[in-house]
Amino acid sequence: MNSGTVRFDRLARLYRTLEMAAFGKDLERARFCFLPRMAASRDILLLGEGDGRCSARLAALAPAARLKIVDSSPAMIELTRRRLAGLAALERVHFVCADVFSQEFRPASFDAVATLFFLDCFPAAQVETLVARIGPALRPGAIWLYADFSLPDRGWARARGHAWLALLYAFFRWQTRLQANRLPPSESILARAGWHERDAREYQAGLVRSAVLTR
Repeated sequence: MNSGTVRFDRLARLYRTLEMAAFGKDLERARFCFLPRMAASRDILLLGEGDGRCSARLAALAPAARLKIVDSSPAMIELTRRRLAGLAALERVHFVCADVFSQEFRPASFDAVATLFFLDCFPAAQVETLVARIGPALRPGAIWLYADFSLPDRGWARARGHAWLALLYAFFRWQTRLQANRLPPSESILARAGWHERDAREYQAGLVRSAVLTR
């Protein structure tokens, strides 16, 4: 979870440690598994990038791509800058430290967008607004990489999912003043906006999903 409307500064240096303690490497696997699909992209939009692990991997996979990173946390952006500086990739990156809802995106500016553990930070109405705003900024044939928590359909996995989601939302509301208190139906919202799943993977018995979407 990394929101454009709240501040994650106090968690920035501990974020990976907390993530690994809770879910091992499965959140990283969900973030990284479809990044090679962006290898040929020229302009990539990363929303709520976090501590830079994704952009560092992407900078190597897509050496010709320009990256625009929008994140509201100065501490997270600083961690990302340090990771990318070590890869000599900073000249290809445009950082925007701001609430994502304050941004205007030029039409047809990007070949790909990634929202990785980002949309879960918003109520459903805000997810709808964001999806509607990002859509026109993407070129024909663009891809949307999505990774987030998901509530499994049934059985022990669903009960476990309910428990984890309640704990996660309580923790992030306490630490970051996150406004959302439940998982938004982000995949349904994307589908209604014309984004169709082309490939997907699940982790943590369905609690975590990653997908590639196209229009």
